[in-house]
Amino acid sequence: MLIDLMGALATGFGLMGLVLMLNRLVLRGALGRWIYPASVAAGMILYTVWAEYTWADRTIDALPQLALVSEDGDAVIYRPWTYVWPQTTRMVALDLSQTRTHPQQPGLVMTRIVLIGRWQPMRAVTVVYDCPAHRRADLREGVALNADGTLEGADWTALEQGDAALRAACSAVEEEVDEQGSGA
Repeated sequence: MLIDLMGALATGFGLMGLVLMLNRLVLRGALGRWIYPASVAAGMILYTVWAEYTWADRTIDALPQLALVSEDGDAVIYRPWTYVWPQTTRMVALDLSQTRTHPQQPGLVMTRIVLIGRWQPMRAVTVVYDCPAHRRADLREGVALNADGTLEGADWTALEQGDAALRAACSAVEEEVDEQGSGA
């Protein structure tokens, strides 16, 4: 949040500097002194809108081990433009660096789902996807991972075949197997 404030201030005063030079050197003061605080305000507003609408892409780009699964946002009354141009406020991503399978259970994929919200701390949940059966189990207290790769005490949740997280987890493992098989 502090970085966004500093960015907004720097953009505002940078724009004011450009307007100052333009007004003094080219226009010979034709705009008047009111343009300077107006340019600071315009720069700060433009930076803030840019930062709010690009934070999701910038966050995912900064974390290459994450694969975006879904994003969601809310339209709010005090930002009426969000009804026309929705703003991402929440994302669900798959941590590819934590995706694993057991040699005896190739259809089960253990991975970490990362929940990301604007101005919220990231949260992670370790889950196991059963790719052939299209279901998911959260690894929480009371769930044991056996030596043969099976789960004991898991509550399985049925998923639709087209579930984005299920597809991402299963395809990440398939790509890893393809790379190992081709010697890459």
